[in-house]
Amino acid sequence: ECGVAMVRLLKPLEYYHQKYGTWMYGLNKLYLLMEKQHNRGQEGAGLACVKLEASPGEEYMFRERALGTGAITEIFAAVHDHYKDLP
Repeated sequence: ECGVAMVRLLKPLEYYHQKYGTWMYGLNKLYLLMEKQHNRGQEGAGLACVKLEASPGEEYMFRERALGTGAITEIFAAVHDHYKDLP
């Protein structure tokens, strides 16, 4: 069986930064949803981001996958490494 968790941010990142103190609010929520799936027996995990209204030639999709008991931690470690230089 597969479990799917989806977060769609309807407001700009600045809104979440002002309200919650971090622009990573959506990622944090997604982490919690994925942990719930893991607690229900999911062994693998994946994360995908799709940028809507991307310009031609601009990267519009990001994907990270992992397998095993530490899959979620591994995925989010890779994501945090990618964005570690941002405030």
